[in-house]
Amino acid sequence: MATEFSVTLVPVTPFAQNCAILMDTASHDAVVIDPGGDAERIAAAVAGLRANVREIWLTHGHLDHAGGVEALRGSLAGKVEVIGPHADDAFLLRSIAQQAALYGIPGLQDARTDRYLREGETLHLGTQVFDVLHCPGHTPGHVVFVNRAARFAVVGDVLFAGSVGRTDFAYGDHAALIAGIRQKLLPLGDDFAFICGHGPGSTLGAERRGNPFLQG
Repeated sequence: MATEFSVTLVPVTPFAQNCAILMDTASHDAVVIDPGGDAERIAAAVAGLRANVREIWLTHGHLDHAGGVEALRGSLAGKVEVIGPHADDAFLLRSIAQQAALYGIPGLQDARTDRYLREGETLHLGTQVFDVLHCPGHTPGHVVFVNRAARFAVVGDVLFAGSVGRTDFAYGDHAALIAGIRQKLLPLGDDFAFICGHGPGSTLGAERRGNPFLQG
């Protein structure tokens, strides 16, 4: 099936987080995923694409993924709904400004979501359907967006090229993270491509074969 949407990555914050703009190529309707900061840079990329942002999707509540939500929402034309993550990350969305102050990152704000997500829900971009998978471990409420038709996923900080998400937080759970990857992501198929929260994307097959955290 031909891909009917484009993917534009905008690295934001000192953590170089991959904010993603997914745009339906026919209508130019778009979603922004994980606007962690640098809202002006994201808005400029949206304008350059001539994209009509309808929704903001969040994979999880960390400051570098959600700290720019309110600034971006305020700069975009029309009503923009913020969707996600799972409700178990509500405490993180409420503490972004506090965490940003500890890291010395100015301009990040607590984020307000319009709707939390649960496993099994679907989101839409034009004719494209994205399944929602709940994959906790990095954070309790982390979700992943899966487009089965395009063989494509947005995995946030669950899985990286050659690595996996950190779990050395008080709320982290390494066993749950690995179980989610093995039971929910890898069965999607080796040909599934994904983009992640930091660094280059990969395929599930490449990670199944070579990611040191998934061996044995």
